Amino acid sequence: MKPELEPGGLAESGGVISEGADEEPMEANRRDFTGWRMTTIAWCSGLYAAFHMAALNGLSIERWIGVEIPLLPTFPMETWNFRIIHVAGALLLGFLLYSARPFAEDKHGESRALNLPSLVLGALALVSVGTAFSFAVEIANGAMWNGMDTGIRSREIWWFGVPLLVATVGAIVLSWFHRKQRDGIAAPDIVLGICAAGVAVYLITIYGTLMRNSTGTPFAPIGISLAAVSGVALILELTRRVAGLALVIISVVFLTYVFTGQHLPGFLNSPVISWERFFSQVYTDAGILGPTTAVSSTYIILFIIFAAFLSASKVGDYFINFAFAAAGRSRGGPAKVSIFASGLMGMINGTSAGNVVATGSLTIPLMKRVGYKPTTAGAVEAAASTGGQIMPPIMGAGAFIMAEVTGIPYTEIALAAVIPAILYFVSIYFMVDFEAAKLGMRGMRADELPKLRKLIRQVYLFFPIVILIAALFMGYSVIRAGTLATLSAAVVSWLTPYRMGFRAIGKAFELAGAMAIQIIIVCACAGIIVGVIALTGVGARFSSLLLGIAGASELAALFFAMLIAILLGMGMPTTAAYAVAASVVAPGLTNLGIPPLTAHFFVFYFAVVSSITPPVALASYAAAGISGANPMATSVASFKIGIAAFVVPFMFFYNSALLMDGTWPEIIRAGITAVVGVFLLSSAVQGWFMGGRTVWWLRIAIGILALFMIEGGIVTDLIGVGGAVAVWAIQKFIRPDPNTPFEVRGAD
Repeated sequence: MKPELEPGGLAESGGVISEGADEEPMEANRRDFTGWRMTTIAWCSGLYAAFHMAALNGLSIERWIGVEIPLLPTFPMETWNFRIIHVAGALLLGFLLYSARPFAEDKHGESRALNLPSLVLGALALVSVGTAFSFAVEIANGAMWNGMDTGIRSREIWWFGVPLLVATVGAIVLSWFHRKQRDGIAAPDIVLGICAAGVAVYLITIYGTLMRNSTGTPFAPIGISLAAVSGVALILELTRRVAGLALVIISVVFLTYVFTGQHLPGFLNSPVISWERFFSQVYTDAGILGPTTAVSSTYIILFIIFAAFLSASKVGDYFINFAFAAAGRSRGGPAKVSIFASGLMGMINGTSAGNVVATGSLTIPLMKRVGYKPTTAGAVEAAASTGGQIMPPIMGAGAFIMAEVTGIPYTEIALAAVIPAILYFVSIYFMVDFEAAKLGMRGMRADELPKLRKLIRQVYLFFPIVILIAALFMGYSVIRAGTLATLSAAVVSWLTPYRMGFRAIGKAFELAGAMAIQIIIVCACAGIIVGVIALTGVGARFSSLLLGIAGASELAALFFAMLIAILLGMGMPTTAAYAVAASVVAPGLTNLGIPPLTAHFFVFYFAVVSSITPPVALASYAAAGISGANPMATSVASFKIGIAAFVVPFMFFYNSALLMDGTWPEIIRAGITAVVGVFLLSSAVQGWFMGGRTVWWLRIAIGILALFMIEGGIVTDLIGVGGAVAVWAIQKFIRPDPNTPFEVRGAD
């Protein structure tokens, strides 16, 4: 008997709709270990995640037992050391878990001929690691470290840097050709893991001395630059494996710009920068160890652990079942379920595409079953999953990066996101409802759905989210609130058949460690771009360009900023897309006099919706893979369904009350009129208004009235509402073409 069918399980609510919808999908190049390898990797992943939980909460085994244990990390850790270990651990785990290329089921041979060169490269990597450890011993024994000393410089180059770079580049190239079965680890990937350890050991050693203050100057030890070159190569290669080529290509373009910018005209012209100076600074808090890694090493990893605990306690399945019970019977029910379920799951998932794969495998087939075309079914799921990234309180971790970059308290950001998120999801709801109305769809039968009354008895499974929100607004830190929510997920599980004991908690940490790899590496890669922007000053020059455009038209400047934010975000996960756009676009907007919160929300929204914007729409492509529809057609349809997301940022630019900036009467009026505005916009796009089809010229009129509602003034709102009433009155005297029959579809 399945656990769901046990007394008190989710099946008791009337039928299992969701089972395992929140489990981590298996990528095409993800290794699937068995035996001792599986046990070893599981322990490494679990300890990696548990290390972060301990470090963030200042836990220390030594403090508990009162005995000092050599080589055991002590907390709180020095910030840079913590971030270096954070990135190095993700690199090590990532190279062990992800192959350089997808596994082909019909190929079972192994590239044994490449094992010998891998052993040679492994020996070079170990020489580099050993040299880094020897530096650490010398410094610990009181040796004065001077990056300009000829003897030290020679050792750094020939005994540390050259072996490390040869091993890194050689292993990356070999890994592209090395073939291994899915349950085995390729030798070049082990070498890459050793190289990641070598980079971490050296940087922790040198940054612990006064040489840390010399980065970016001619006095920096050459070893820092050599270690950074290797570290950047490792990050780019693992980013390619876990997130595709889009972010890698953008990063390479920015890196190329560092050394070619002096030859470019206009605002792109940059000063001459030597490779030693750039790389000695890029692996500091001005680049890779900067804001993006600061967030991934604290808030993001913490909420990934929270998500893993929700998954282990099956709370994620309950979220989706609750959505089915609440909305499944309405017309086009599965599409509306997708909106609610993807919103709930997407806010704790750092990628739109990942959320599509997790929840779309359930909702997309059901949408097709009740009559939605495959293209529309995939588009609805893509748009809804993307909306999860703007859903407070977690917002797919983007809110934490915004808080880190702007210095605005997280609670203020989460509160400001409420009305824009409501507008986005209300708009999608209208879009799918009008589509269902046009096609004459019905909902699912009662016997196909869980019983809402019985699910309400298990409403305590929402307590982890409630505790998180309550703790944040009671003044607890984000880390303390996230920890309390994580612990509450384990406690709540004891009221279900999925009680979390020590084994389940260990499994949750293991899952968290594996889930975290992609977003950690993506954030580190985004840090490279942030470092380029900071060192070359291109962000400031872009701000000057925006100021020049704004001199002619402020709206044109905003439109240009929108295009740049979408372009920079295409093909990238949300956190990386926002981090890059915030570095390039947001400073220019604030220089226009736009408040920082409004400017960053403007950029954040368009970075998020880049995942449903053609031609590179990751969330839409993921949905098309499940629905079987054409990827480009799905991306166009998801762009149409999520059209409100392209309008909402302009709405809160013209009316800051939508970001909770104003008196309560102003905020309430702004919220109500904005909902009317997105209703009119959805009606214009879908051609369905007040219970009937709308002729083309009335659709244009409704679209214009929707734009009047965007400005937010009393006069424009009155024009919009009055015009909508006039359109409704006109439509009463107009009948749709009788030769255009309704197409009735159903589940059967």
